[in-house]
This record gives sequence, C-alpha cells and structure tokens, in this order.
Amino acid sequence: MWAFIRKGDSGFSSSSTAEEVTLGIHSTSLTAIVTGASSGIGAETARVLALRGVHVIMGVIEMIDAYNVKESILKQIPTAKVDVMKLDLSSMASVHHFADEFNSTSLPLNILM
Repeated sequence: MWAFIRKGDSGFSSSSTAEEVTLGIHSTSLTAIVTGASSGIGAETARVLALRGVHVIMGVIEMIDAYNVKESILKQIPTAKVDVMKLDLSSMASVHHFADEFNSTSLPLNILM
C-alpha cells in the first residue's frame, strides 16, 4: 500500500510529528512560546522542544491541564525549563496581559508556535 502525503507551504505535511518539525533545534539559549500546550499537538510540541533544551513557555487557557503536562515533561526531562502562563487567544485583554508578563521575564522570543 502506498501513502501519498501532500506537503504544505511550510514543507511539512499535516501528519508531520513534533520531532520532524523541530529537527535541528538544539539549544539551551532559545525560548519558545507554545500556545495550546495543555493538550494534543501543543503539549507534544512543548515536550519535544524541552527535550531539545529550549526554555518552553506554555501559553494556555486550562492551567490545571497545563500543570499536569509540565509535571509530565519534568518527570521525563528533569532539567527541562518549562513555565506555564495564562493565555486566551480569543481575548485581547488576555493577550496583552500575557505579553506584559512575558516581557517582564526579559527572556528572548525565538520560537512562537
């Protein structure tokens, strides 16, 4: 059986894994904001970036779920740098609050997913 996967403009298919998308990223000096990181592909992307040494900021609506994901990442990667910050992309007030809180950390923003 043959499978043909159409690649999008980014060069990645809709079935690309977090490992494939982050291939080549290995740095402890990078910071990534990962939205929707409390479940699904967002959580997996946060895990893989943390595995690659990136400081991950999880921008999430569901804080309890996000803390569970963070705990799971830290169990697998005890040296991971993972922070959880409230972010509701449907609310401009929430986006502004998130941006102010992120800017107060003085961290660089290298990756936004």
